[in-house]
Amino acid sequence: MKNHLCSRELYCSFLTVTAQRYSALTLSGISPIDLSHDAVSRWLVDAKCQPKDIWEKARDCVIGRKGVLIADDTVLNKSRSSKMELVNWQYSGTEHDIVRGIGMVNFVWADSENGDMFPVDYRIYNPPEDGKTKNEHVQEMASKAKERGVNVEAIVMDAWYSSLNNLKHMRDLGWTWVVGLRKNRVVNRGEKLGEVEIPEEGVRLYLRGYGWIQVFRFEATNGRTDYFGTNMGDPTREKVTRLVKIRWSVEVYHRELKQTCGLERCQSRTGRSQRNHIGLSVLSWIRKAKRRNVTNLSMYQQQWNIIKNSVAQNLKQEFMLSTA
Repeated sequence: MKNHLCSRELYCSFLTVTAQRYSALTLSGISPIDLSHDAVSRWLVDAKCQPKDIWEKARDCVIGRKGVLIADDTVLNKSRSSKMELVNWQYSGTEHDIVRGIGMVNFVWADSENGDMFPVDYRIYNPPEDGKTKNEHVQEMASKAKERGVNVEAIVMDAWYSSLNNLKHMRDLGWTWVVGLRKNRVVNRGEKLGEVEIPEEGVRLYLRGYGWIQVFRFEATNGRTDYFGTNMGDPTREKVTRLVKIRWSVEVYHRELKQTCGLERCQSRTGRSQRNHIGLSVLSWIRKAKRRNVTNLSMYQQQWNIIKNSVAQNLKQEFMLSTA
């Protein structure tokens, strides 16, 4: 029986350097210390990685700088897992369908000037456990960000988070918000937003249940029409466009989490193990992001650099054998 125990530092380092395999068995096989796969699995159950640990790592990169908060969610696809805790049926924007997966609601901070981004908070969406909606998670994280002293130029959200309760909560926090609005949203005296003539410079409308806001209409290259509203004091199309573009950085964050940090790759059935793996994946992303800011190497290039020499050596051997 191997006595060495896994640790947060070892597991995060493993997630940082591996590119294909993320199992406890793989870690035990390459670990620099004597470690069994059972020891890794037991540690993943007993560990306690929480959202506050993400803030502790991101704090120094956020405090003292002005940035944009982005609220968005992603689904960890677990369609092949029939007995895994935290898994629920929910809509996936990636699959454009209802899938079995683990919902993750994220708060990502992006620097207003250079676009540097860091996650500052997240929640696992699991109504059977805590009874909370995604909107309630967003409000909770917004209050926590305010309490922590995050300097927010604006909070940007898509139409999924444009509920009146969310908008009023952000207003109560004293924050400027920019959110997507659906075309059937009721404005003025019972009009549908999609039926209102909106000029290039936007138009001031009364959002039922909230008050006066400025609304802009954008035509996407695929012909889709998007509407964005804001409570900004002096809104212009240029200001709103800049903030909407910054919002897309959260999609990059989600993709990098899944493709370079193994976010979806934990196969443990227990909810505690899944929560720990998710938190540790985010911590490994922060480690890679800090390295990217120093070396100017993307996360994908960092992964390639790890295996490049081995691939080159094996390619040389294979080529010599094939030409012998």
